[in-house]
This record gives sequence, C-alpha cells and structure tokens, in this order.
Amino acid sequence: MDVAILAHDRFPDDAKTAVGVLRYGDHDVRAVLDRSTAGERVRDHLPDVQDAPIVASMDEVPDVDALLIGIAPIGGGFEDDWRPDVRTALERGCDVIAGLHYMLSADEEFAALAADHGAELRDLRRPPEDLSVADGTAGAVDADVVLTVGTDCSTGKMTTSFELRDAARERGIDAAVVPTGQTGIAIADRGIAIDRVIADFAAGAVEGLVEEQGDRDLLIVEGQGALVHPAYSGVTTSILHGAQPDALVLCHVAGREVVHGYESFPLPAVERYADLYERMASPVSGADVVAGALNTRRLDESGARDAVAEYGDALGVPATDPVRFDADEILEALP
Repeated sequence: MDVAILAHDRFPDDAKTAVGVLRYGDHDVRAVLDRSTAGERVRDHLPDVQDAPIVASMDEVPDVDALLIGIAPIGGGFEDDWRPDVRTALERGCDVIAGLHYMLSADEEFAALAADHGAELRDLRRPPEDLSVADGTAGAVDADVVLTVGTDCSTGKMTTSFELRDAARERGIDAAVVPTGQTGIAIADRGIAIDRVIADFAAGAVEGLVEEQGDRDLLIVEGQGALVHPAYSGVTTSILHGAQPDALVLCHVAGREVVHGYESFPLPAVERYADLYERMASPVSGADVVAGALNTRRLDESGARDAVAEYGDALGVPATDPVRFDADEILEALP
C-alpha cells in the first residue's frame, strides 16, 4: 500500500509512529508531511530507513492509498492544524489511518467526506467489542514469550520488539511481535491498543493476543508505558500480567534520569527498576530481566559503546543498542 505520513513539526524526534512505519512497515511511503523540514528528505534525518521526500502539505503528495497520522501527542488528541491535510486526503479518496484517542470516524466532517468519496477512516486505537477479563492462561502457550518493558515511555520497547523479531527470523526462528500500541498495529496490521481498553479487560486483551499467536517459536510482546510512570503505569501492569512472559527485556534511554514530560519524578536506578519488574511479574510468571536494550541515539559511537557496557554492568545481564548495533545479544540471552 502506498501511503503518506503526517508528522507536522515533530519529525523525526517526536514522530514515533512515522519512524516505526518507515523502519519496519511494509508500506511504500511516498511522502512525509512536515512543515518544519519541507524540501528535505527522510534520509537527511534517518539514513537507515526507507527514503521519501518531505513536503509541506497533502497538496504536494503524489497518488497514495492512505494518509497515516504518524504522531500521537500526550493524551492522543487531534490537532486542528492537521484538518486541512486530512480533508484533502479524504477528498482525493484516500483512506486515513490514525492511532489517536480522538476517533476520526466520530468526526462529523471527516465521516461525511469519507462517505462522499469512498474512503475509509481507520482508528487503530478502537478496541474490539468482545473483550473480557483475563483467565490467567497465557502462560500455557507453546511459544517462548518475551516482554519488552521500559524505564519510561518512548524508551524503545516497540523498536526493540521488531529488531528482536527480525534477528530471530534471520536465524530461522518463527517469531512474531504482539502489538499493544498504535505504532505496532500500524506496522503489523493487527493487535489491540491496550491503553484504550477498559481497565478490567486490559490483561484479558493481552492474554487473547498471546494465545492467538501461541503456536510460534517466539512471541515478543510490545510493552507500553513504565511501571513507575505517574500516568501510564496501569497499562504497563496489565500487559505484564496478561502476557505472563517467560523473560523481560528492559529498555532505557541513555542519560535519562527523570520521567519525560513529568520531570519532577526521578527514575529509579536501572538495577532497582529491574527488580521492581521482576517482583511485579513473580506472582504470575516468575520472569526475570534477561537483557537490556539501550537507546544511544544522541551519543557518538564511543560514548554509545561505553553507555551500553555500563548499562549491562548495572543490570548484570547482556545489553546492546539493537538499532545502532544489533539485537543478537538480546536474542542469545533469552531462556
């Protein structure tokens, strides 16, 4: 499918969905919409993903099948200055795909335009209606289940999940990611955004996703949020308990010491954080943190290697930056 990705004023640093689709998706990205860097190309910012021109508006986009909203602000709201581009896409008959809490299909203007022009509004965060509480049965699947967990939001849980999947497949292992957020769903075209699910049903939704794919050799469950995050710890716990993982991979951003966006809350030391996750998992699965994934994007090569070594020493397990280096050390650490 040919797509354009909307990432106005946030590409690439604050456009996680856009970057994830560019790096791991099967879509052919024909353009990225970003007013602040229009006239440049994706490769000017991200040399290791598929390339595309960066344009200022949907009017400059060639023929595509869909417009994907590639950013999700805190709270998942829709910003009014995106409306002209969404309107133009629908008038051209393009589907619009969004991972927001704001449901585009409930927007009267967009719904009318979609109906008039034969387009579809796809709200990736809309959960299925047949969910229920967990039965505590995910641990019975045949697959080895690994959960990526984080010290904060946006620490690389989704990225580590797909890097680990690709590394496993290169070795002939039947591996799949279990997407639990809008970016993973956009990449894999399946999954449930757990942060949109009724709290009582959240662990059950994860359990169902694991059991659907349970005949694989390896399942990597995409984690969300962080266990001590002041806003998002609930979804983290639901995924941890619903997945009943066999192992945990702890993701962290090099140098981050406070919760991003909640800077009055310091992060615990990473070794203490690992212990918190293990104690939280203990009653349902007994999973240990077996490896660390460190985001070193803002460091030079020498600094990145030193930071990875320090991170691994602190955790007492193998560690790597799976994008900068590779995910082999994580894969080899799995039980």
